Amino acid sequence: MRLLLGACLLAASLSPLAAERVVSLAPSLSEMMLDLGAGDLLVGVLDGGERPPQLAAVPSVGRLGQLELETLLQLKPDLILLWPDSLGQSQREQLQGFGIPLYVAQPHDLAQLAEQFAALGARVGRESRGRELASAFRAGIQRLRTTYRREPPLPVFYQVWHQPLYTIGGRQIIGDALRVCGGENLFADLDLPAPQVSIEAVLQRRPAVILAGSAAELEPWRPWTQLPAVRQQQLWVVPDKGLERPSFQMLAATEKLCELLAKAR
Repeated sequence: MRLLLGACLLAASLSPLAAERVVSLAPSLSEMMLDLGAGDLLVGVLDGGERPPQLAAVPSVGRLGQLELETLLQLKPDLILLWPDSLGQSQREQLQGFGIPLYVAQPHDLAQLAEQFAALGARVGRESRGRELASAFRAGIQRLRTTYRREPPLPVFYQVWHQPLYTIGGRQIIGDALRVCGGENLFADLDLPAPQVSIEAVLQRRPAVILAGSAAELEPWRPWTQLPAVRQQQLWVVPDKGLERPSFQMLAATEKLCELLAKAR
């Protein structure tokens, strides 16, 4: 990762002009280009889930985890937007060898995401818009933080998947959204982005709320009546999956999360 960031900084120093042909290798970064009013600069995107309608005609360069390098090179980009976890290590290393400038983004908290609007805006000739978005995002998050502060924080288990059981680690931006909303990620002490945990570990940490992607993924918890989340019927579906795509829409997704957690006892 350090080498990848170094390559990005070197590329930035060698490429002072705003990019004109951009390939995005993450849905969140594609959305951010739209936020910046720079969707017209996208000449290729890596698919992962449903596309925004504005990008329906943009060529695909593969899917998450499997980039079609030949297709990407044919598009002749002058900037590649990279979320490191969207590709395997070998393909990330290949990208570095092409000499195409890279913008590497993986914000671990909401403050870093705000900075990213301004930084990416500068790279694609949308500096003013980037600064506006950064300021508006910071203000919105601070409003939520003030409104939904809770002491002590509400212990929350954020379930990524149920078979096997996966959650979020301490460096995940979703954990920061939980903190803004007066919650605390039950496994914030783990460094992995999506660590696998056991039922026993969850039982020991006694979440007051369990969040998951669907009602079906929550059903296996109902027999565990010793958990406060089960006794108080606080097994809830994540209100907006936009929490998993760090772009400007994450502000609205975080607000929905805050409104849900405010109901918890």
